[in-house]
Amino acid sequence: MEDLAQRKLLSALSHGAIFFSSLIVSIGIPIAILFISNDPIVKENAKESLNFHINLYIYALIFGLLSIILIGIPFLIALWIVSLIMPIIAIVRVLSEPNLSYRYPLIFRLV
Repeated sequence: MEDLAQRKLLSALSHGAIFFSSLIVSIGIPIAILFISNDPIVKENAKESLNFHINLYIYALIFGLLSIILIGIPFLIALWIVSLIMPIIAIVRVLSEPNLSYRYPLIFRLV
């Protein structure tokens, strides 16, 4: 049973890393979990979290550049809302269904 608790903790921590701090911490925590864990579900959750964070930063860069012509501002606001809501959904899902890895919708999987 302790293994299941560890799976829940590490999976939730990788998805919730975006709430801790800036770029280095939010990407560093899933990378660290990816390397220290041997659990395939935890590794999948860490990869998915990493992909989500990288996607957010790419979109923020694009929308930031588009804000020069003012069209990027609503996109940045929407991106900020998505960056708050989606990790919360992911955390709830990995805690309620620890035997399944969570997949974020509509992201590019780079890792």
